[in-house]
Amino acid sequence: MPLKLVRRKGSEYWYLRGTVRKQAVFESTGTNDKKAAEAIRIKREARLLQDSIYGREANLTFFEAAVSYMAAGGSARFLGKEVNGRWTGLLGYFETKILHKITQEDLDAAAEKLCPRTQQDTKNRQCYTPFIAVWNHALPDSSRKWKRPKKPKGTNIIRAKALRAGTKAVGYERACDFVVSMSPAPAMVMTALFYTGMRPIELFVLSADMVDLEGRWITLANSKIGEPRGIPIHEFLVPLFKALIERGGLLFRSSLGTPYPVRAGISGQMKTAIRNARKRSGIGGISPYTARHTVSTQLVIAGVHPHIKDQILGHAVDDMSRHYTHVPQAPLIEAINMLPVISAWSKAPWMADPVGMARKFVKGMGRRNDLSKVVQN
Repeated sequence: MPLKLVRRKGSEYWYLRGTVRKQAVFESTGTNDKKAAEAIRIKREARLLQDSIYGREANLTFFEAAVSYMAAGGSARFLGKEVNGRWTGLLGYFETKILHKITQEDLDAAAEKLCPRTQQDTKNRQCYTPFIAVWNHALPDSSRKWKRPKKPKGTNIIRAKALRAGTKAVGYERACDFVVSMSPAPAMVMTALFYTGMRPIELFVLSADMVDLEGRWITLANSKIGEPRGIPIHEFLVPLFKALIERGGLLFRSSLGTPYPVRAGISGQMKTAIRNARKRSGIGGISPYTARHTVSTQLVIAGVHPHIKDQILGHAVDDMSRHYTHVPQAPLIEAINMLPVISAWSKAPWMADPVGMARKFVKGMGRRNDLSKVVQN
């Protein structure tokens, strides 16, 4: 039967009730004005009819797709939020626009509108990546490939910008000196980051069931770009991973044995450990993300093919030949083992007994005289 307006006991609003082509509906219109409610009824009934004929995807709005994406665990960080009854960000820009009708030109215009006077990598991170993640979630079988902004090429291009910690690579000897000055728990996190190239947020949720140690392979069901990916395991990490897997549950935890907090908009989980390690070692400019840049740089130095490097790091690519090149596991495992192993790193006491030392602190913790060094940048 068609939809009709009804009252519900205890509510001032009109409700829609009925069935349209086997789709049952009982929902509030959000208004007590009967004329407005009638307009909503007509529009809702027409939408249900179209969905039944052409499929829900034909009329799926960006807002609906984004809500579904977030409900499935996707990050809301750059999608937008409600301010004074209006939505900001991508949610406000596209909102009721039909998802499959959004074009490359629309997305480019959104990036210019939402991220004016910003660099290409900022537009990519804050606009293109979240949009494509929503798209992949809502339309997984779509053949459309989105183009992302590219950095300008050429030796005469100069950009003035502040240098942030974690934005450039370091040598593995320097990384070793920094990591061995940390307490065992954060040191194990940094070790895994420097030998996998994983994003910190990916490592914080890594559990024993995601790791095939015998096959030297990690499987992530969801990544930052909304797609599953695999990560090869360096031989150096095998003893560390073996002990942590046998313990079970989350592999990497804080020195108190608690999980690192992971949710939208949260960062700085290791801020205190990093700050103290900088003071203790006298080495500045290193953060968890430094490891990812270091892995990427070292793979290039080792002559690893760009296709393989992209697969290891889980980079989003828009070049068609690279997008469709899914490299087998063996070449990726061979490539990751090109990362150098530092003797002092392998001899760190927590590498021999990860579980036994996980709750211990670096020597001198609790006294402030071990933090008296001046950080050298």
